[in-house]
Amino acid sequence: MIIKIGLALILVLMLGCDSDDSQSLEAYIEQVKARPKLPLAALPALEVADDFVFKADGLRDPFQLPENRNQSKQLDTSIANGIKPDFRRKKEALETYAMDGLKMVGTLSNQTGLWALVRAQDASIHRVKTGNHLGLNDGHVVRISKDKIEVMEIVPDKPGTWREQLAVLILAK
Repeated sequence: MIIKIGLALILVLMLGCDSDDSQSLEAYIEQVKARPKLPLAALPALEVADDFVFKADGLRDPFQLPENRNQSKQLDTSIANGIKPDFRRKKEALETYAMDGLKMVGTLSNQTGLWALVRAQDASIHRVKTGNHLGLNDGHVVRISKDKIEVMEIVPDKPGTWREQLAVLILAK
């Protein structure tokens, strides 16, 4: 019974698809084909480029470093003044954090001098004195006061050269 109903439904749908729409579509296609054909626009003229002959005589080899006497003098000056990080030195705990991730939270003092308390990003508190290192740029503490820590960092300047830069951690309130 279900099969008979299914076959009757398919037959009705097939009869519904047969209509006069295909005749109107064919008439529209014939109408479009009968329209006059428009001429194509002309292609633009090609511009002929002038010949260029490359002469490499007397020019620098592009795969060699340029010889710049001023740069070599600056490089010698930076080496002569001794500004460079000590890569052989063992890193301290606070040298794994960027300076913007460190906060000064207080100070301690005793007979040996003034110590600063620094909180790292992981909320651990570290005691720092003058001469300790912190930050990613080989920074060492040069001065501690009650409200700030002054850190001298060694940052890259030009290729192969280094310069010192002062950074300050201010007491967080």
